[in-house]
Amino acid sequence: PRVFSTAAQQRSTGDECGPEDPHDEPKHPLSDCAIKHKAIKLEEQVQDLTERYRKALADSENVRRRTQKFVEDAKLFGIQSFCRDLVEVADILEKTTESAAEEAEPSNPNPTLKKIYEGLSLIEAKLQSVFAKHGLQKMNPVGGKYDPYDHEIVCHVPAEGMQPGTIALVTQDGYKLHGRTIRHALVGVAVESQ
Repeated sequence: PRVFSTAAQQRSTGDECGPEDPHDEPKHPLSDCAIKHKAIKLEEQVQDLTERYRKALADSENVRRRTQKFVEDAKLFGIQSFCRDLVEVADILEKTTESAAEEAEPSNPNPTLKKIYEGLSLIEAKLQSVFAKHGLQKMNPVGGKYDPYDHEIVCHVPAEGMQPGTIALVTQDGYKLHGRTIRHALVGVAVESQ
C-alpha cells in the first residue's frame, strides 16, 4: 500500500506541474556551438558526396558514350577484313577486264572476246556499286599530294610538268572504308630531275 501511495503522490505532484515549469523542458545534450559545428560538418559531407556523385555520373556518361561509339564503329568497320579480301578480287577482275579489252579491239573479229569483255565490264561496274553502297571507295590519287596515311611510295618519277611531291602514277589502287584507309595506294611520286 505504501508503494501505491508513493506512486499516487508522485502522480499528483506531476499533475500540478505545468508545461511552463522549467524542470520539464527537455535538455539538449549538445550546446548551440556544437550543433553549428555538426551542421557545418554535415554540409561539407553533403557537398563532398554531391561532388562524388557528379563525377560518377560524368564517368558513367563517358563510358556510355565510348561504348556507343565502339558499337557504331563495330557496325561500320566490322566488314573491314572482308573488304580487304574483296579488294584483291576487284584488282584481279580489273586486270582481267583490261586484258580482255586489249584482245577485243575492233581489229579482232572474234565476237566471243567482245562479249566476255562486256560481261567483265558489267561485273566490275556492279562490284564498284556494291562497294559504294557499303562505304568502300577506291582512291584516285593521281595528281594529288602525297599523304603517308593514304599512300605508300614504291618509286620516284622525274617531275615532267608536275610539281615535286605530287603523285605521278599508281601501281596499285588504294581503298577507304567510310573514310578510313583499309589499303594504301602504291604510288610513284614526282621528284625534281637532277
